[in-house]
Amino acid sequence: MTDRAHVRALLAGRREGYSLAREFYTAPEMHELDIEAVFSNEWIFACNVAEIPHEGDYITLSIGETSVVVVRGKSGAVGAFFNTCRHRGSLICTQAAGHAKRLVCPYHQWVYELDGTLKSARQMPADFDRSAHGLRPVHVETICGMVYICIADTPPDIARFKAAVTPYIAPHHPERSKVAFSMTIVEDANWKLVIENNRECYHCIGSHPELLATLIEFALPDDPRANRDFQLLMQEKTALWDSLDLPHLPADGGTEFRCIRLPFHRGAVSFTADGRPACNKLLGDFTERDLGSVRMFRVPNNWNHFLSDHIIHFRVLPISATQTALKTTWLVHEDAVEGVDYDIDTLIEVWRATNAQDATLVEHNQRGVNSKAYTPGPYAPSEFMLTNFTNWYAQKLDDYLKPAPGREKTIRLAVAQG
Repeated sequence: MTDRAHVRALLAGRREGYSLAREFYTAPEMHELDIEAVFSNEWIFACNVAEIPHEGDYITLSIGETSVVVVRGKSGAVGAFFNTCRHRGSLICTQAAGHAKRLVCPYHQWVYELDGTLKSARQMPADFDRSAHGLRPVHVETICGMVYICIADTPPDIARFKAAVTPYIAPHHPERSKVAFSMTIVEDANWKLVIENNRECYHCIGSHPELLATLIEFALPDDPRANRDFQLLMQEKTALWDSLDLPHLPADGGTEFRCIRLPFHRGAVSFTADGRPACNKLLGDFTERDLGSVRMFRVPNNWNHFLSDHIIHFRVLPISATQTALKTTWLVHEDAVEGVDYDIDTLIEVWRATNAQDATLVEHNQRGVNSKAYTPGPYAPSEFMLTNFTNWYAQKLDDYLKPAPGREKTIRLAVAQG
């Protein structure tokens, strides 16, 4: 069990602009707290609707020990439910993805419709109320085909995020895409180290030659480190994007999210080894290839790239204090044909290499943080997104650890009467 007073003391001693104290990255108790305070109390990116294109298609994901099934229902509706049978609690869907006309518990064959209602519970008495034993629903929000879920009783507001990012990603029509390739790797590091690694490109020049063949490492259009060539490139591209009515300036996401359109290196139009298109059929209604990349991130578990020719989703889920699952999904236009419009190896080459490199980096980071010699270190100015992330994380824990209104008074009264 987490010692709340100890966590509060760690938060109180935290220095803004520095990495977190060792225990936040290493302690099993902190992992349990993260599951409860963050992942069970926040909107989590689950999938793109393209991953469940047909009625009865589903995916499952685990938030700590809690399994959730996201399913495509009738008339295209997307629903989510706790993947726990209302009989004796067995998992219902035991695979990471699948298809079913109805959801059937493998233990005692209770049968649920795709909307979660209980259709059949064999051998139960005649007066058994099936309507009171449907699957427990999970909150769902679909944003331009991107499915977010929240298992909290009362989810936090997601309206500001939805309103802010929709103008950036809607032109790419994620909901009109299909999955070209997907892969999941387990990284031997705490989920926060995985996120922190993604939130900065300070390390890119020494680790990601494939990525930097096309990606410009500057995170802002007015980055003070930028040279004259980048400034001229930004002027050219922003004029183009403005003419196409494509937003590009940084969205005001505070510490919660980030959304911005930035160019590739001059002459490059996609994440490929040579910068040439990864898919000949462009997304949505695009006719212009050189649209750069919309970089979108939302705490706690998702970052994305939206290009003219493909989309990449990255989904992070903690496994333990020192292990994290990273799922990467590449999507192309729903009508694109493999072998004609795109080649899988060309499409995934850059980010498959980058993911492998990052997995090594964060494993080394974790092993170093495990050492008794580790103390929080200062972020570089270019790592401002790490400051945003750790500030958000610290606030999330602080809010969770605050006593509920009236709770301290009730406890004190009970002690006095006792």
